[in-house]
Amino acid sequence: MKAVVGVVGSDTIAAVENARKLGRLLAEEGWVMLSGGRDSGVMKAVSEGATQVPGSLTIGVLPTAGAKVAPDVDVAIITDIGNARNNIIGLSSCAVIACGVDGPGTASEVALAMKNQKPVILLGASSAAAEFFRELDARSKIYLANTPDEAIRIIKQNALCGRQPA
Repeated sequence: MKAVVGVVGSDTIAAVENARKLGRLLAEEGWVMLSGGRDSGVMKAVSEGATQVPGSLTIGVLPTAGAKVAPDVDVAIITDIGNARNNIIGLSSCAVIACGVDGPGTASEVALAMKNQKPVILLGASSAAAEFFRELDARSKIYLANTPDEAIRIIKQNALCGRQPA
């Protein structure tokens, strides 16, 4: 079974740039990339990055039937449950990477991943955001990364997604 890595985030320039590179790196590792699947921000960019790698697989968990699907999503799962889909992303992932944490949507995705005891990597997050999540639950596995390469290293060094793909 392939490892599934969830990627969440916003639409800031830095988050989108990190997401595009992160998507490519995840696919190069042979991991399945899971996002919110919409045609905007980090969701769009991470799928774009992943599909640069032949054989990649991108999955989008969409909030509503009317949501526009990002063009590079291979499998779109239409939930029609609105933001409750954030819990599906966390539960279905061996680790969740947040590209920036600069809004309530991303913060809710991180908090739900933590609640479900999933490791979270905060990529390019402010020190205030990192401190907030650490104070929220000191037992949770919260990692900080400054670059997409560092986020991949954290997953591998800490075996967050089990054994490495063949």
